[in-house]
Amino acid sequence: MIPLITLEGPTASGKTELAILLAKELGSEIISADSRQVYRYLDIGTAKPSVEQLQQAKHHLISIIDPSESYNAGRFCADAGNIIEDLHSRGIIPIVCGGTGLYVSSLLTGLFPEIKMDKDIRANLIKRMNQEGLASLYAELKKIDPDFAFRISSNDKQRILRGLEVYYATGIPITKHWKNQTSHNRYHTFRILLQPPREILYPRINNRIQQMIDSGLLNEIEHLFKLGYTPLSPGLNTLGYKEFLPYFLESAPLNQCISLAAQHTRNYAKRQYTWYRKYKFDLTFTSNDYIISEIITIIKTYFKKK
Repeated sequence: MIPLITLEGPTASGKTELAILLAKELGSEIISADSRQVYRYLDIGTAKPSVEQLQQAKHHLISIIDPSESYNAGRFCADAGNIIEDLHSRGIIPIVCGGTGLYVSSLLTGLFPEIKMDKDIRANLIKRMNQEGLASLYAELKKIDPDFAFRISSNDKQRILRGLEVYYATGIPITKHWKNQTSHNRYHTFRILLQPPREILYPRINNRIQQMIDSGLLNEIEHLFKLGYTPLSPGLNTLGYKEFLPYFLESAPLNQCISLAAQHTRNYAKRQYTWYRKYKFDLTFTSNDYIISEIITIIKTYFKKK
């Protein structure tokens, strides 16, 4: 079995900094498990590692697709799996670092088998969404699969449609499919969780949003428009970008967009906290007050025993 380290936690918890420190000490490389950092040109709003950080440790699965493309857990598992195999063949322990919990969970346990979908189901759901509104479909999802509905945003159109689509195609909620899937058992995984208290994380999120504005986020979005991308592009229709589209459409003032981006990011962090409750971790830190040498010793002892 392949040794693997995961570094998980809510947004703005300090994962990148710790991952780089661990990678330098272990001679490892980092595989990003972030559903937004896969996009080219989306640098500031996705809090990608800086140029200096990228030089300190090799990163994978960052800036690999255009904002017009979609990316999902299936593609991540395939891409990350290939990189892990390559690193393992060279004696390198990969560090999977990111806050997209579904990506990490799918990598470790496997995705449930692809379901043949009746196109009419999706077409009917889209028709209903246009007629009844997304809120109506989300309310229906909460009755059918409350666990899944709780994990996602009430504005997450794609996942709401997916949850309903899977249920109406199979008669089984998507969370039950996940529970029924069998583990790959391909990896010996050492899991680390960074989870600072909310009263510390939320102000950090607010400050990060403002720092993104100060660093040129609006110019970045404007550049994306010049490249031909639109508000309908998957990359722009994502947290940290979609909240600012009303500003460019002159339908909302900037301060309102900033407040909304901070609120949505805090809401996302809250869902991440909930997601991590159901998993066991080998190490959990509630602050960035850790000693790298001690973490390295614990990791090496863990893999030596395995």
